[in-house]
Amino acid sequence: MFTDELSPIFKQATQHPVSFFGGLFSGVLRLNLADDPVKTWLDQHINSSSSPTCGVQNGKATGPQQISID
Repeated sequence: MFTDELSPIFKQATQHPVSFFGGLFSGVLRLNLADDPVKTWLDQHINSSSSPTCGVQNGKATGPQQISID
């Protein structure tokens, strides 16, 4: 009975343990990701782990693009 309801949680925890437990930890401590200490720490780690070649694939940039509609 409970295994059917909890199996998606265990599946996510085993597939992505760092992000799962990080989100669980921040939820338990009620950390706001927009607050200054957490935001600067996230910005430092995201910028240091990103590679410059990951944004372009087959000549097309991924991510949001600006368009103008007449």
